[in-house]
Amino acid sequence: MKRSYIWLICIVVCIAFISLLYLQGRYAEAMVRMRREQFNENVWRSLDQASRELEKTETFRYLQTVLSQHKTEEVGTLQPDSFLLTEDMPSLDTIVRNTGNMSLGTLSINKYNKLAETISNLQKQVREAYIYEQGVLDEVIFAVMYTASEQRFQDRLNPAVLDGCLRNALQANGITLPFHFIVYTSDGREVYRCEDYTEEGDDPSYQQTLFRSDPMGQMGTVVVHFPDQKQFIRGVAGYVAPAMVFTIILLVTSLVTIYLIVRQKRISEMKKDFVHNMTHEFKTPISTISIAAQMLADKSVNKSEETYERLGNVIDGETRRLRYQVEKVLQMSLFDNNNIALKMQELDANEITENVVDTFSLKVTQSGGTLDMRLEAYNPFINADEMHFTNIIFNLLDNAFKYRREDEPLAIQVHTYNQGETHFCISISDNGIGIQKDNLKRIFDKFYRVHTGDQHNVKGFGLGLAYVQKMVELHHGTIKANSELGKGTKFTITIPLAED
Repeated sequence: MKRSYIWLICIVVCIAFISLLYLQGRYAEAMVRMRREQFNENVWRSLDQASRELEKTETFRYLQTVLSQHKTEEVGTLQPDSFLLTEDMPSLDTIVRNTGNMSLGTLSINKYNKLAETISNLQKQVREAYIYEQGVLDEVIFAVMYTASEQRFQDRLNPAVLDGCLRNALQANGITLPFHFIVYTSDGREVYRCEDYTEEGDDPSYQQTLFRSDPMGQMGTVVVHFPDQKQFIRGVAGYVAPAMVFTIILLVTSLVTIYLIVRQKRISEMKKDFVHNMTHEFKTPISTISIAAQMLADKSVNKSEETYERLGNVIDGETRRLRYQVEKVLQMSLFDNNNIALKMQELDANEITENVVDTFSLKVTQSGGTLDMRLEAYNPFINADEMHFTNIIFNLLDNAFKYRREDEPLAIQVHTYNQGETHFCISISDNGIGIQKDNLKRIFDKFYRVHTGDQHNVKGFGLGLAYVQKMVELHHGTIKANSELGKGTKFTITIPLAED
């Protein structure tokens, strides 16, 4: 599968999951908004009902008081049962019953009158009784209004009754949240406050006018606050939250899976290149050894001692070359299994660096290049494995030599110095072909090699820098690479100094 297809799949998966998360978020937001609107509507309806119930209770209380004090002769004939403290006004049955009692006496006196006259008189008496009782009720109502207007709002208010009205109205509308309330007069003076009243948070408060039918000065205002309102409203989004969490988990899992597929594909490609490069690396020395052996075995060719010596040197050199390549592969295998054992000892890093540079300088000068060295580390002593530390420097120099430019002589600079009083540093820079920024972060990957075209002018398995990084880490150090394409590369190694 092409890399472009993999990136396309990643983009499609990300867009799909992000769209799903967006829709889930919008759905949760809509649910919260709907619950808030429903809650507000239920609260306003409950406050209106509570206000009406409070006013009704107050009216009935004053009505009872007025009726008990109304002892005049005109209302003396009224039966107590006619003014029960209910919501219904005196009914027509009551009027007919009372009027009927009076009509019996009349009928007994006029029992010999005509039936038509009797019915007419009865109807007249019923009308008079109805008008009489209506006047009594009007008088009672005016008395209630007059009495209410004379009392102060705070004297008329019963907090316990108001609390009960609010609680019953809220429960009737499906609201069981705890609430606090505070009551003010029409001019803003506080009359009553719940002991646990609080206005913490940004939850809104709800206001309702009390005794709305009274004069302006006798009205009041109740302010109700629900401390748990925010949690109650946002709690509906809790049903969507698990779905969003699982969606995020699926998104991360999908991205990790795609990453592992891409990584596995990259490793497969690098292993394929490794096998190809290894075959090429082994083919040349094996062919050279084979040709030299055939010449030694050919009796038809006269061979002098110089010829034997030269052929023997060729076989020995190519054998060492094969051994070196095999050791590289074996070393990386040991590193992967963490079976490498370092022989740590205190070493003079300047001395080891100088020995490696002296050995490698002949190879550089023969190609027309230069190798400069500056040993400026005043404290070069580190704890290191001599063989592996030597290989680190040799591999970096060999890497600079292999990736040199053909149009310009190679120039390598080796510089040692101290970083404060705690670390030894060595930098190896060159003026080679350089490395692209995209490839720079992958040069320490095992089997990875920067592409230099189809020509096999650059030999190797892609293990040199991976070996260097692994060894530097085992020495508790760090390695950094800076490069610019077409201008060269610089490697800097930092290793802790040996303790005094």
